[in-house]
Amino acid sequence: MNDMSLMNLQAGKTWIGAAAIEAFAARLRGKVLDVSDAAYDEARTIWNAMIDRRPALIVQCAGAADVVNAVRFASDNKLLVSVRGGGHNIAGNAVCDGGLMIDLSPMRSVRVDVAAKRAWIEPGATLADVDKETQSFGLALPTGINSTTGIAGLTLGGGFGWITRKFGLTIDNLICADVVTANGELVRASQTQNSDLFWALRGGGGNFGIVTAFEFQLHELGPQVLSGLVVHPIADAKAVLEQYRQALETAPDELTCWVVMRQAPPLPFLPQEWHGKEILVLAMCWCGDLEAGETATQRLRSIGKPIADVVGPNPFAGWQQAFDPLLTPGARNYWKSHDFIALSDPAIEVLLDAIGKLPGPECEVFLAHLGGAAGRVAASATAFPQRNSHFVMNVHARWREAGMDQACMGWARQLFEAAKPYSAGTAYINFMPEDEPDRVEAAYGGNYRRLAEIKRQYDPQNLFRMNQNVRPVEADDVSPNN
Repeated sequence: MNDMSLMNLQAGKTWIGAAAIEAFAARLRGKVLDVSDAAYDEARTIWNAMIDRRPALIVQCAGAADVVNAVRFASDNKLLVSVRGGGHNIAGNAVCDGGLMIDLSPMRSVRVDVAAKRAWIEPGATLADVDKETQSFGLALPTGINSTTGIAGLTLGGGFGWITRKFGLTIDNLICADVVTANGELVRASQTQNSDLFWALRGGGGNFGIVTAFEFQLHELGPQVLSGLVVHPIADAKAVLEQYRQALETAPDELTCWVVMRQAPPLPFLPQEWHGKEILVLAMCWCGDLEAGETATQRLRSIGKPIADVVGPNPFAGWQQAFDPLLTPGARNYWKSHDFIALSDPAIEVLLDAIGKLPGPECEVFLAHLGGAAGRVAASATAFPQRNSHFVMNVHARWREAGMDQACMGWARQLFEAAKPYSAGTAYINFMPEDEPDRVEAAYGGNYRRLAEIKRQYDPQNLFRMNQNVRPVEADDVSPNN
C-alpha cells in the first residue's frame, strides 16, 4: 500500500485511522492494497465480468498468520469481509464494496505425499495447479471441469467433475482442514477434531471460517483417460436424451457422461457448416482401463447419427482443461441451476424449448450426471445436500455487452422457472447467483438446520456472510438436545 495514499477508512460508524491501517499492514508478510495502488484493479477483478465492486482494502495473504490478522482486524473494526480463493464464484462473493477483501490467491502451494497418496493444498491453488502436481506422480483428486477454478470454493461447495462417480465428491476425499474462525483462531477440522465444523465445511460453503490448508486423499489415475465429445444436431436431441438416460442406468462408476446444448463454436473437428448452429454434445470420460473403456462407452457413442465423435485417449490433466476456452475470464455470466432426480420427458421438453431461444452464441445448458461413489454416501454424512443419483442442470448465460444483460438473464430465469416443477428442490450452491439468498435453506434441504446451529457456534455475528449465507440460528431457537 502506498504510504502517501493512506486515508481514514469508515467502518459503520467507526473511523479507522491511517496509523491503525499502517500498524495492521506491518504485521503481515503479504501486502495491503487500497484504491491508489497500481495492483488494486487487477486484484479486485474476478472471473465474472458482471462483478465490479471496490473494497476499501485488499489483503493479499502470504500465509495463515496473515489470514488470522486480517480476520481480527475486520472483526475489531466491524468491516464487511469477502474472501477470494480462485475468484471464480458466479455470485462474485470474492469481492465486497467498501469492506476488507481477504485475498488468498498468493497461497498456491500443492504438496504431494506419494507413499501416503495425500496432498496438502493451499486455498489459492487452482484446479490446474492441483492436477499438474498430482498427475506428475500418477495421482488425482476429483475436482471440477474448469482448470481456472479455485480449489477452496469448489471444495467448500462440494466439488464434482469427471471422476466423481468413481472417487466421490471433492469433499468425500477431504481428510482435514486448517480453518481461521470468526474470532481469529486457527483450528483444525477433521473427523476427530472439531468434527461438527468438519461436517459443515463439506458442502456448507464459506460460512464457517477461512480455510488456509486442505489435506486430501488422492487416487491412482492416468496419465491417460478415455475422453472426448460426441456431437449431435439439435434436431435429434429428444431421441438422444431419451437414449442417454437409458444408457446411464447401467453405467459403471468409471464412466461419466454429461450433456451440453448450445450453438457450436468453431471447433476444428466440426464441419464449418455446423459452426454457429445448435448442437447437443455428449461429453464423456472413462477413468478405468482404456481398452475396457472402448467397450463401456460404445452404447453412448452408438446413439443416433453424430456429426462428430472425437472420443479417444487423452492426458487427464489435458482433459481437465478441455472446456477452458469456452470459460475464459472477461465475459458477463449469469447462472441458474436445479437438481433433477430423473431426466423426465417434460423436463426434456422444457430444455429443448429453451435451446430454441438461445439469446447469444455463448449461452448454454449443461446436465451433469452424479451418482456412483458420490451417491453411496448418506445425505446426513456431510453438509452437501443431494446424494441420490441425479442430474445437475446449469443454465449458463454468457455474453459480452452490458446491453444484453436483460435478454440473457431473462432467458436463464425463464428456463429455471419452467424447469422448477420437475426439480428436486435442492441445488448446488456453487452454481447459485447472488440474487438467490431466499433459496439457500431449500437448497440444503434437511441439512440446513444443523448448518445454522454450527454457524451460531463458530460465527454468531455472521462475519462471513459474503456467500450463499446460512444465518446463525437464534439462541432461543436451539433445541436443548443439540
